Amino acid sequence: MTSGSTLDAPADDPLHLQRLGRDPAFAAWVRRNVRPHRRPGYAIVTLSTKHQDQAPGDLSAARMQAIARWADDYSFGEVRVTQRQNPVLAQVRRTDLHALWCQAAAAGLATPNVGLLTDIVACPGGDYCSLANARSIPLTHAIQARFADQDLLERLGDLVVNCSGCMNGCAHHQLADIGIRGIDKQGAEYYQFGLGGSHGEETRFGIVIGPAVPAAEVPAALERLLSAYLAQRRVGEPFAATLQRIGSQPFATAAYGARERDPRPAPESLLPNKKQFSRK
Repeated sequence: MTSGSTLDAPADDPLHLQRLGRDPAFAAWVRRNVRPHRRPGYAIVTLSTKHQDQAPGDLSAARMQAIARWADDYSFGEVRVTQRQNPVLAQVRRTDLHALWCQAAAAGLATPNVGLLTDIVACPGGDYCSLANARSIPLTHAIQARFADQDLLERLGDLVVNCSGCMNGCAHHQLADIGIRGIDKQGAEYYQFGLGGSHGEETRFGIVIGPAVPAAEVPAALERLLSAYLAQRRVGEPFAATLQRIGSQPFATAAYGARERDPRPAPESLLPNKKQFSRK
């Protein structure tokens, strides 16, 4: 056990700073997934469950056992889980961050995307839920693949994206910057975009900006919508502020105005396939 016997911890030592300077992957993880702790020398670490090899928020038994070990070794035996479906080690020595990162990366839990577009909250959707009208998991994977460029994700900045497979909204799509809701159109999966949702002190429901589109068109429509955001925003302006300033119409025009001109093929996982769309 490297921490757990005392709350005393040194501030950043030269070795930690050297690792930040020479290892861009480690530095990106610290910048995105690590937050300061109120106690000097400690940090709050969020482990990302948002990776294309797993359903959002899903953890295998092996990964859960690994997190339990890390909690004992690095966080005084404590692990929390956020509403964003990510585990948190709430009090990690900053001098232990590199060792923790190495193990988390090996386990597929160190994607530096906490708070970014690909940190999507999704419900089980039509693959597992008898109430769902559409699948959620393949759609989130397709979006993650479409937005795999880390530089683009950082340019977009903090962005809350939630995807629900039906109107029940178990993923809280109504409360996201961009909410995606699945509907059933004569046995085919379609999805609506809602913009401007928020939770907390300024809770509000997002508004639907246009008709539902087929599953295969969602990633491209989302990319056009976000391109409009990048073109319209002011320096340092988050998505919600840009939406409030210019309204939803420019985003709707971008999302729906070029549906027939996208040259890239749709991901196979989103093509119509009745066998994949299980309504148990």
